[in-house]
Formats: sequence, structure tokens, C-alpha cells
Amino acid sequence: METVENNILYEQVARIGKATSSPKRLELLELLAQGEKTVDVLANELGIDIKLASAHLKTLREAHLVTAKRDGKFMVYKLTGNDVAALWVAMRQVAEAHLLELQYALAQMTSAPDSMTGVNHSQLLEQARRGEVLVIDVRPKAEFDVAHLPFACSLPLADLEARLADLPTDKEIVAYCRGPFCVMSDQAVALLAAKGYRVRKIRDGVSEWQAAGMPVELAAA
Repeated sequence: METVENNILYEQVARIGKATSSPKRLELLELLAQGEKTVDVLANELGIDIKLASAHLKTLREAHLVTAKRDGKFMVYKLTGNDVAALWVAMRQVAEAHLLELQYALAQMTSAPDSMTGVNHSQLLEQARRGEVLVIDVRPKAEFDVAHLPFACSLPLADLEARLADLPTDKEIVAYCRGPFCVMSDQAVALLAAKGYRVRKIRDGVSEWQAAGMPVELAAA
């Protein structure tokens, strides 16, 4: 039998669902999973004005999914915990498993291979440790500095073409970015493949890596 107390319990959990019911707010969670960012940076990444970004962030703050502090004239936002990043990963994985429309949309994002066939997390980690592959993080350097895959090196997409001479020609290069919805690694693969490098991408970013129970390199305390 349903009681008032039961209603209150479900209502509290539903606050999380309401806060994450907007595509832009989900995108904000993905961006903030890469590290703290100012509202102007977030607005620019989302292609919306600061006022609208602030409104979305207010909703996420009210659900205690993000927190904020002032830095000069801008507010700096970050997730309230790694479990929030894990929530985003879990939601995306459930959606991808059950929604054919999402599967189709992901397939249309790139015509290049989007994973390392037959290579799991542990195998890739061991290959990187032994120097058999070079793992490159093509996100902005500030995001790499917050957390990155073990043995990865920072090679932001914006700097990639200018730093081709830094890349080996005798081993496979494995690129990654923010996760399956991020296209930076696809662009990196296209550029490097056109230059004759052996290159692939992995779909997973740091959040997916952590959700799978794999180690990551964190910023120094």
C-alpha cells in the first residue's frame, strides 16, 4: 500500500531524473566530468548564451549534481562527485543498449572504426605500458591535467597537425577524447590516417574507463 512517506522517497529520487531530462544538461554533465569549467567556457562549448547555460546549471545545482564557486566575474562549476559522472555513463549505456535510434546515430558519426577490435581495457593498458601502442589524449590540455588514461600523452586536437613530428611511425596510435559522443578522436584519426599513420580510436573516455573499474592518472593533490 502506497503511503505519504513512500511518495516522498520517490519524489526525491525523481529530482535527479528531472534535472537530467534536458539534452543540454546531460551535455553539461559530460563536459564537467572532464574537470571544472567556468560558465562562459561551458556556454561556448554548448553553443548557447551564458544566461541559458546558467539556468541549466542552476537546475543541476538544485539537484546537487554540480557545485559552484566564484572566480572573478565568472562562476566555476564542477560535479559534486565521481558518482555523478558514473550516472551519466550509466544513462548513456542504457540508452545505447535499448534505443535503436541512438545506435543508428552513433553509427552515422563516423565511417572509421570506432573501437579496437578484440582489445579490452586491460589489454590496451598492458600494450601501452609495454610501449607497443601510443595512446594519445586529444582533449584540451586542461582536461588531460585533471585525469587521463595511464601511459597516455596529451596531444590536443588543435595542436595535432603541428606536432606530427612527435609521433612515432613504427607503432599504432590509439586516440581517445571525452567518450562515445565526442568527435575529437574521430577528427584525429582522420587527420593521422591521411598522413600515413597507423591509428585507431577507442570510444571510452576517462569517465567510461573509471566506470569500468580501470585506473586513471589523476591530477597531483
